[in-house]
Amino acid sequence: MLLVAALLYAPFLYTMVLSFTEYDGLNSPQWVGVENFTRFFDDPALTTSLRNTLMWVVGTTVVPVGLGLLVAVLSFGIKGGTLLRLPFMLPYALSGAGLAVIWSFILQSGGAANDVLGFLHLPGAETSFLQEEPWNTLAMIVAWTWQQTGVNALLFLVGLQSIPKEPLEAARLDGAGGWSLFRHVTWPLLAPLTTVVVGLALVASLKTFDIVWVMTQGGPGRNSETLAVTMYRDAFVAGEYGYGSSVALVLTLTTGAITLAYLRRQVKSREALG
Repeated sequence: MLLVAALLYAPFLYTMVLSFTEYDGLNSPQWVGVENFTRFFDDPALTTSLRNTLMWVVGTTVVPVGLGLLVAVLSFGIKGGTLLRLPFMLPYALSGAGLAVIWSFILQSGGAANDVLGFLHLPGAETSFLQEEPWNTLAMIVAWTWQQTGVNALLFLVGLQSIPKEPLEAARLDGAGGWSLFRHVTWPLLAPLTTVVVGLALVASLKTFDIVWVMTQGGPGRNSETLAVTMYRDAFVAGEYGYGSSVALVLTLTTGAITLAYLRRQVKSREALG
Protein backbone atom coordinates (compact mmCIF):
# COMPACT_ATOMS: atom_id res chain seq x y z
CA MET A 1 0.00 0.00 0.00
CA LEU A 2 2.87 2.36 0.79
CA LEU A 3 4.48 1.56 -2.56
CA VAL A 4 1.21 2.29 -4.40
CA ALA A 5 0.83 5.54 -2.50
CA ALA A 6 4.40 6.57 -3.34
CA LEU A 7 4.11 5.75 -7.05
CA LEU A 8 0.58 7.01 -7.67
CA TYR A 9 -0.65 9.51 -5.13
CA ALA A 10 2.57 11.42 -4.49
CA PRO A 11 3.08 12.33 -8.20
CA PHE A 12 -0.59 13.26 -8.48
CA LEU A 13 -0.37 15.62 -5.50
CA TYR A 14 2.85 17.10 -6.86
CA THR A 15 1.22 17.67 -10.25
CA MET A 16 -1.76 19.31 -8.55
CA VAL A 17 0.51 21.74 -6.70
CA LEU A 18 2.58 22.37 -9.83
CA SER A 19 -0.56 23.29 -11.81
CA PHE A 20 -0.85 26.48 -9.74
CA THR A 21 2.71 27.59 -10.53
CA GLU A 22 4.78 28.86 -13.42
CA TYR A 23 7.65 26.43 -13.87
CA ASP A 24 10.02 25.88 -16.80
CA GLY A 25 12.09 23.09 -15.27
CA LEU A 26 15.10 25.36 -14.70
CA ASN A 27 14.07 28.06 -12.26
CA SER A 28 12.13 27.60 -9.06
CA PRO A 29 8.33 27.31 -9.41
CA GLN A 30 6.52 30.64 -9.03
CA TRP A 31 3.02 30.61 -7.56
CA VAL A 32 0.48 32.06 -10.05
CA GLY A 33 -2.80 30.78 -8.59
CA VAL A 34 -5.48 29.95 -11.18
CA GLU A 35 -3.69 31.78 -13.99
CA ASN A 36 -2.81 28.52 -15.77
CA PHE A 37 -6.43 27.41 -15.76
CA THR A 38 -7.61 30.81 -17.02
CA ARG A 39 -5.08 30.59 -19.82
CA PHE A 40 -6.18 27.04 -20.60
CA PHE A 41 -9.83 27.93 -21.05
CA ASP A 42 -8.88 30.98 -23.13
CA ASP A 43 -6.63 28.88 -25.41
CA PRO A 44 -8.13 28.70 -28.95
CA ALA A 45 -6.70 25.18 -29.30
CA LEU A 46 -8.91 24.07 -26.38
CA THR A 47 -12.08 23.87 -28.49
CA THR A 48 -10.37 21.62 -31.03
CA SER A 49 -8.80 19.48 -28.31
CA LEU A 50 -12.11 19.02 -26.48
CA ARG A 51 -13.93 18.23 -29.73
CA ASN A 52 -11.37 15.61 -30.68
CA THR A 53 -11.45 14.16 -27.17
CA LEU A 54 -15.23 13.87 -27.38
CA MET A 55 -14.91 12.13 -30.76
CA TRP A 56 -12.36 9.79 -29.20
CA VAL A 57 -14.60 8.97 -26.24
CA VAL A 58 -17.60 8.17 -28.44
CA GLY A 59 -15.74 6.45 -31.27
CA THR A 60 -13.29 4.40 -29.22
CA THR A 61 -15.96 3.30 -26.77
CA VAL A 62 -19.03 2.53 -28.89
CA VAL A 63 -17.31 0.97 -31.92
CA PRO A 64 -14.73 -1.38 -30.30
CA VAL A 65 -17.14 -2.46 -27.55
CA GLY A 66 -19.97 -3.03 -30.04
CA LEU A 67 -17.76 -4.98 -32.43
CA GLY A 68 -16.24 -6.95 -29.56
CA LEU A 69 -19.72 -7.96 -28.39
CA LEU A 70 -20.66 -8.94 -31.95
CA VAL A 71 -17.54 -11.08 -32.41
CA ALA A 72 -18.05 -12.79 -29.04
CA VAL A 73 -21.73 -13.60 -29.64
CA LEU A 74 -21.27 -14.83 -33.22
CA SER A 75 -18.27 -17.03 -32.37
CA PHE A 76 -19.56 -18.39 -29.05
CA GLY A 77 -20.49 -22.04 -28.90
CA ILE A 78 -19.67 -22.86 -32.52
CA LYS A 79 -17.05 -25.19 -33.90
CA GLY A 80 -13.86 -23.32 -34.75
CA GLY A 81 -14.91 -20.26 -32.77
CA THR A 82 -11.41 -19.87 -31.31
CA LEU A 83 -9.89 -19.65 -34.80
CA LEU A 84 -12.52 -17.12 -35.83
CA ARG A 85 -11.63 -14.90 -32.86
CA LEU A 86 -7.87 -15.21 -33.34
CA PRO A 87 -7.49 -12.47 -36.03
CA PHE A 88 -9.24 -10.04 -33.68
CA MET A 89 -7.03 -10.98 -30.73
CA LEU A 90 -3.62 -10.66 -32.39
CA PRO A 91 -3.58 -6.82 -32.80
CA TYR A 92 -3.91 -6.41 -29.04
CA ALA A 93 -0.41 -7.86 -28.67
CA LEU A 94 1.02 -4.80 -30.46
CA SER A 95 2.13 -1.72 -28.57
CA GLY A 96 0.33 1.53 -29.27
CA ALA A 97 3.42 2.92 -31.01
CA GLY A 98 3.79 -0.19 -33.17
CA LEU A 99 0.12 -0.03 -34.09
CA ALA A 100 0.49 3.64 -35.03
CA VAL A 101 3.49 2.93 -37.30
CA ILE A 102 1.54 0.26 -39.19
CA TRP A 103 -1.51 2.45 -39.71
CA SER A 104 0.62 5.48 -40.61
CA PHE A 105 2.07 3.42 -43.46
CA ILE A 106 -1.44 2.51 -44.58
CA LEU A 107 -3.05 5.94 -44.26
CA GLN A 108 -0.26 8.37 -45.13
CA SER A 109 -0.61 10.47 -48.30
CA GLY A 110 0.15 8.18 -51.22
CA GLY A 111 0.14 5.21 -48.86
CA ALA A 112 -1.42 1.77 -49.11
CA ALA A 113 -5.00 2.97 -48.60
CA ASN A 114 -4.75 5.55 -51.40
CA ASP A 115 -3.17 2.99 -53.73
CA VAL A 116 -5.89 0.40 -53.11
CA LEU A 117 -8.72 2.92 -53.51
CA GLY A 118 -7.13 4.24 -56.70
CA PHE A 119 -6.67 0.73 -58.12
CA LEU A 120 -10.33 -0.06 -57.44
CA HIS A 121 -11.43 3.37 -58.77
CA LEU A 122 -13.20 4.15 -55.49
CA PRO A 123 -13.71 7.58 -53.87
CA GLY A 124 -10.99 8.70 -51.47
CA ALA A 125 -7.97 7.83 -53.58
CA GLU A 126 -6.73 11.42 -53.28
CA THR A 127 -7.75 11.93 -49.64
CA SER A 128 -4.96 12.73 -47.18
CA PHE A 129 -6.40 10.76 -44.28
CA LEU A 130 -3.84 11.97 -41.73
CA GLN A 131 -3.65 15.57 -42.98
CA GLU A 132 -7.30 16.61 -43.22
CA GLU A 133 -9.75 17.00 -40.36
CA PRO A 134 -11.88 15.24 -39.25
CA TRP A 135 -10.45 12.37 -41.32
CA ASN A 136 -7.27 12.25 -39.23
CA THR A 137 -9.16 11.71 -35.97
CA LEU A 138 -11.54 9.22 -37.58
CA ALA A 139 -8.60 7.32 -39.10
CA MET A 140 -6.95 7.00 -35.68
CA ILE A 141 -10.24 5.78 -34.20
CA VAL A 142 -10.23 3.04 -36.86
CA ALA A 143 -6.68 2.07 -35.85
CA TRP A 144 -7.67 1.98 -32.16
CA THR A 145 -10.75 -0.11 -32.98
CA TRP A 146 -8.60 -2.61 -34.87
CA GLN A 147 -6.51 -3.15 -31.74
CA GLN A 148 -9.18 -3.04 -29.02
CA THR A 149 -11.97 -5.14 -30.56
CA GLY A 150 -10.23 -8.40 -29.67
CA VAL A 151 -9.79 -7.75 -25.95
CA ASN A 152 -13.41 -6.61 -25.68
CA ALA A 153 -14.50 -9.79 -27.46
CA LEU A 154 -12.44 -11.80 -24.98
CA LEU A 155 -14.08 -10.10 -22.00
CA PHE A 156 -17.56 -10.64 -23.41
CA LEU A 157 -16.68 -14.26 -24.13
CA VAL A 158 -15.86 -14.75 -20.45
CA GLY A 159 -19.24 -13.21 -19.62
CA LEU A 160 -21.06 -15.52 -22.03
CA GLN A 161 -19.33 -18.56 -20.54
CA SER A 162 -20.42 -17.52 -17.04
CA ILE A 163 -24.13 -17.23 -17.92
CA PRO A 164 -26.16 -20.09 -16.34
CA LYS A 165 -27.62 -22.49 -18.89
CA GLU A 166 -31.01 -22.77 -17.18
CA PRO A 167 -32.41 -19.33 -18.19
CA LEU A 168 -31.29 -19.88 -21.80
CA GLU A 169 -32.84 -23.36 -21.95
CA ALA A 170 -36.07 -22.10 -20.41
CA ALA A 171 -36.23 -19.25 -22.95
CA ARG A 172 -35.66 -21.66 -25.82
CA LEU A 173 -38.48 -23.89 -24.55
CA ASP A 174 -40.72 -20.82 -24.60
CA GLY A 175 -39.88 -20.29 -28.25
CA ALA A 176 -37.19 -17.61 -27.95
CA GLY A 177 -34.27 -17.73 -30.31
CA GLY A 178 -31.84 -15.61 -32.28
CA TRP A 179 -32.26 -11.88 -31.70
CA SER A 180 -35.16 -12.37 -29.27
CA LEU A 181 -33.08 -14.68 -27.08
CA PHE A 182 -30.14 -12.29 -27.08
CA ARG A 183 -32.19 -9.16 -26.40
CA HIS A 184 -34.38 -10.48 -23.59
CA VAL A 185 -32.12 -13.04 -21.89
CA THR A 186 -28.45 -12.93 -22.88
CA TRP A 187 -28.01 -9.16 -22.96
CA PRO A 188 -29.57 -8.49 -19.51
CA LEU A 189 -27.38 -11.21 -18.00
CA LEU A 190 -24.31 -9.56 -19.57
CA ALA A 191 -25.19 -6.14 -18.13
CA PRO A 192 -22.77 -6.26 -15.13
CA LEU A 193 -19.84 -7.19 -17.37
CA THR A 194 -20.85 -4.60 -19.96
CA THR A 195 -20.60 -1.92 -17.28
CA VAL A 196 -17.02 -2.96 -16.58
CA VAL A 197 -16.05 -3.19 -20.28
CA VAL A 198 -17.50 0.22 -21.12
CA GLY A 199 -15.92 1.78 -18.02
CA LEU A 200 -12.47 0.45 -18.98
CA ALA A 201 -12.96 1.65 -22.57
CA LEU A 202 -13.92 5.14 -21.36
CA VAL A 203 -10.81 5.52 -19.22
CA ALA A 204 -8.53 4.11 -21.92
CA SER A 205 -9.95 6.40 -24.63
CA LEU A 206 -9.64 9.55 -22.51
CA LYS A 207 -5.96 8.97 -21.74
CA THR A 208 -4.88 7.77 -25.21
CA PHE A 209 -1.63 9.40 -26.23
CA ASP A 210 0.79 7.12 -28.10
CA ILE A 211 -1.33 6.44 -31.19
CA VAL A 212 -2.18 10.12 -31.71
CA TRP A 213 1.37 11.30 -31.14
CA VAL A 214 3.04 8.77 -33.46
CA MET A 215 0.47 9.08 -36.26
CA THR A 216 -0.05 12.86 -36.40
CA GLN A 217 1.63 14.50 -33.37
CA GLY A 218 -1.69 16.30 -32.98
CA GLY A 219 -1.34 17.94 -36.38
CA PRO A 220 -1.29 19.26 -38.92
CA GLY A 221 -1.17 22.35 -36.80
CA ARG A 222 -3.06 21.22 -33.72
CA ASN A 223 -6.27 20.02 -35.37
CA SER A 224 -6.07 16.38 -34.22
CA GLU A 225 -4.94 16.97 -30.63
CA THR A 226 -6.69 15.36 -27.70
CA LEU A 227 -6.32 16.56 -24.11
CA ALA A 228 -3.58 13.99 -23.46
CA VAL A 229 -1.56 15.27 -26.42
CA THR A 230 -2.17 18.88 -25.40
CA MET A 231 -0.81 18.06 -21.95
CA TYR A 232 2.35 16.46 -23.40
CA ARG A 233 2.97 19.24 -25.91
CA ASP A 234 2.63 22.03 -23.36
CA ALA A 235 4.67 20.29 -20.66
CA PHE A 236 7.45 18.42 -22.45
CA VAL A 237 7.69 20.09 -25.86
CA ALA A 238 7.09 23.71 -24.86
CA GLY A 239 8.75 23.21 -21.44
CA GLU A 240 5.86 24.84 -19.55
CA TYR A 241 5.51 22.31 -16.78
CA GLY A 242 3.15 24.37 -14.67
CA TYR A 243 0.74 24.92 -17.56
CA GLY A 244 1.07 21.30 -18.67
CA SER A 245 0.24 20.19 -15.13
CA SER A 246 -2.95 22.24 -15.22
CA VAL A 247 -3.96 20.47 -18.45
CA ALA A 248 -3.17 17.13 -16.78
CA LEU A 249 -5.37 18.05 -13.82
CA VAL A 250 -8.25 19.02 -16.12
CA LEU A 251 -7.85 15.72 -17.99
CA THR A 252 -7.84 13.77 -14.71
CA LEU A 253 -10.95 15.51 -13.43
CA THR A 254 -12.70 15.05 -16.79
CA THR A 255 -11.88 11.33 -16.84
CA GLY A 256 -13.06 10.89 -13.25
CA ALA A 257 -16.27 12.86 -13.80
CA ILE A 258 -17.27 10.98 -16.94
CA THR A 259 -16.47 7.59 -15.41
CA LEU A 260 -18.33 8.32 -12.16
CA ALA A 261 -21.34 9.69 -14.05
CA TYR A 262 -21.48 6.54 -16.17
CA LEU A 263 -21.14 4.20 -13.18
CA ARG A 264 -23.79 6.07 -11.14
CA ARG A 265 -26.19 5.87 -14.07
CA GLN A 266 -25.62 2.13 -14.38
CA VAL A 267 -26.18 1.60 -10.65
CA LYS A 268 -29.43 3.60 -10.74
CA SER A 269 -30.60 1.60 -13.77
CA ARG A 270 -30.01 -1.67 -11.94
CA GLU A 271 -31.79 -0.39 -8.83
CA ALA A 272 -34.76 0.64 -10.96
CA LEU A 273 -34.92 -2.87 -12.42
CA GLY A 274 -34.95 -4.28 -8.92
